[in-house]
Parts: sequence; structure tokens; C-alpha cells
Amino acid sequence: MGLGIYSQVAGATGVSYKIDASHTSVIVSWAHFGFSHPTASISEASGNIVFDKTDPSQSKVDVTLPLNTIDTRVPALTEAFLGAGYFDVKNYPTATFSSSKVTATGNNKFDVAGNLTIKGITKPVVLHATLNQQEMHPMVKKPAIGFDATATVKRSDYKLDEYVPSVSDEIAIRISTEAYAK
Repeated sequence: MGLGIYSQVAGATGVSYKIDASHTSVIVSWAHFGFSHPTASISEASGNIVFDKTDPSQSKVDVTLPLNTIDTRVPALTEAFLGAGYFDVKNYPTATFSSSKVTATGNNKFDVAGNLTIKGITKPVVLHATLNQQEMHPMVKKPAIGFDATATVKRSDYKLDEYVPSVSDEIAIRISTEAYAK
């Protein structure tokens, strides 16, 4: 399908999409004393993507993650993550990402530079994103877009440094999202 439908939705500056929480997955993983790489998921992501395929530098991403949804599948660890020693969700209920620059790197790949805020601490992060598809969604009957992205952050940058270095400071983040035109 050509870009004509997308131009009609949002004009020459790109298409504005709303992230679909039910088709968005955020998975974090870390090294545990060198023995394993556990994971946790964060659900109910919300936000917007503005994507301009002809001029990716005009694109923008804003995402909010409700940290009370974090799930390690180990109840005691999930409870610890929610508490004051880690994410302190009573005082900092969300993490946010807001892009500052989108750069095309070839083959439907993009570096999305921006700021990640956790526990009131904001640090620069680059998401390495792949455009999976941009076209009319066959079920929703709206223009849709899908991306997968990865990033690595240091948890100590956000004062989440319990057990470093035995439990890795570096956290791998994997994101898969689907969003629909507004």
C-alpha cells in the first residue's frame, strides 16, 4: 500500500498513532550472579508514536509505563521491585520515555534517542528500533504500525543498584509494540 493513506491521516509531517497496550510487550532482563538471565514484564504501556517514513527525523515517540504492573513471576521479587528499595511505585508510579531524535540507519531500522525517566531521574537512552510493518490493519481497519526495539540501561543510573555487581548493572530492554492511527 502506498503512503497516500498515511498522508491523508496526518498530513506531510507523518502519521500519529496511539500505542495499543494489548499488543505491546516490554521485557527487561539481567544477569543473576552469572547463573541465569531472569526476566520481568511491564504491561499496560501507553503513549504515542508520530512516524514520518519520508523524513524519519520528524518522527517522535512518547511512552508511559505503569511500574505497578511489573511482574517477575516470583511473587517475593515482584513485591521487592514495587517497594522503596527498587522502583518505589508509591512515589514514582510510572517510567517515561520521550524521544529527542530519530535517525534512520537503513533496512527499516532506526535509532530513537531520548530521555528515560525512572524514580524522577532522567538519563539519555537510545532505542534500536526496527519497523516491522506500516499499513492498514486487517482487523482494526485503521492504518497501523509495528516496531520492535532494544536498549541497554544501567540500573545504577536510576538508583536501582541493589546487589551490583553480583546482579548485573546492565539491564536489557526488549519492546514490541503495535499502534493505530488516531
